[in-house]
Amino acid sequence: MAGFYKVTERSMGMSDAVWRRHANSLSAWTRILSGLPLIALAIWSRVWIGWGALIVLAAVAVWIWLNPRVFPEPRNFDAWTSRAVLGEYVFLNRRDTVAAHHIRMANVLSWSTLPGLILLVAGLWRLDLVWTFAGTVLTILPKLWFLDRMVWLYQEFLQGGASVLGITHEGDGL
Repeated sequence: MAGFYKVTERSMGMSDAVWRRHANSLSAWTRILSGLPLIALAIWSRVWIGWGALIVLAAVAVWIWLNPRVFPEPRNFDAWTSRAVLGEYVFLNRRDTVAAHHIRMANVLSWSTLPGLILLVAGLWRLDLVWTFAGTVLTILPKLWFLDRMVWLYQEFLQGGASVLGITHEGDGL
């Protein structure tokens, strides 16, 4: 699973500067809440615009790639989403420091998106709105739990006095 995570990160071209910008809550929330629903809508649009749906899908892919780049770096990194993004950074780039229980749970949560994804694909294939919506929700919910786990991982990482991307959270009770 580690290889999958790294391939995904590399395909997004996530430099340290991009990670810092992605830690902006607007970036994180808009990506979480718009990415998969927009992909589903783009695929569904084949009903209305035929092959033109590929253009819509390409536009969504561009949005997903641009998203962590268009928002400014946050003034501080105290928000839950900021800590989740920084936890993902630690998970991907300092894996040797990550506790085994976090790695196991991250893998479980990643795999737990599969039933929702299967339902989503089936809903899009059948053009069934209920299945598509349920599949989207059942895919996003484990991702939110994964992000919460990344917050926990990040907090544990900081307890050792480490910093991530030059960011420290001194004196905030961690």
